[in-house]
Amino acid sequence: MIGDVFGDAGVRAAARGLREARAAHSIDLCVANAENAASRGAGLSRDAAAALFGAGVNVITLGNHTWKDRDIYALFKDQELVIRPANYPDGVPGRGVAVCYTRFGMVGVINLLGRLYMEACDDPFAAAEREIAKLGDRVRMIVIDMHAEATSEKRAVASCADGRCGLFAGTHTHVQTADEQILPGGAAFITDIGMTGPADGVIGVKKDAAVRRFRTLIPERYAPAEGRAQFNAVLADIDEKSGRAVSISRINTIYSEA
Repeated sequence: MIGDVFGDAGVRAAARGLREARAAHSIDLCVANAENAASRGAGLSRDAAAALFGAGVNVITLGNHTWKDRDIYALFKDQELVIRPANYPDGVPGRGVAVCYTRFGMVGVINLLGRLYMEACDDPFAAAEREIAKLGDRVRMIVIDMHAEATSEKRAVASCADGRCGLFAGTHTHVQTADEQILPGGAAFITDIGMTGPADGVIGVKKDAAVRRFRTLIPERYAPAEGRAQFNAVLADIDEKSGRAVSISRINTIYSEA
């Protein structure tokens, strides 16, 4: 699973990092959070989605910036492997779950959104329970991306899903955490995968703009930073028979240019 893909540099770094990961490991499924993959660093454009799928990403998940790019409405109609958080209200465009074929069988991917320090959304605990139950015996294993600010909320939902998913990974903060582990019920877990995109900005955006906003409190439009790029991801080995994780490891690679 690849952490928040940010802007054009993030799309290029994701393609390069995934290519290198595939050369080093036997990868059966790749999920990428791409809610910031559009050129301006907010939302998902059709071009960014096409580039990520072309690079070998199987499922794209989103988050609180789902609606930032107008292309997303057409993408939801055309592409079942682009999903948004399952705990958005009923009637919202798109799907919160994807089912993807692998050589070992079907894998379910669920996208969730946190509520602490985020825009209002429905209960992620209830959404997780509902979607796991719907997938049932249709899939061999389940992967969950929870896009959330609070570390405690991500861990709490993971604790409830443990034993019924093979990987539960957090996204959103753009900072990779060092707590990768296998939970008691067999789920591989990390609080946040981190960000794939500009390495020399402030969590992806140009430093000067971020500093001005903090110092003046005046909102301004952010733009992706330039310079080096980073690839943040996790590699999880999940047993295809039990659906339990065998191992999880972090990937944090810096490239000299984006």
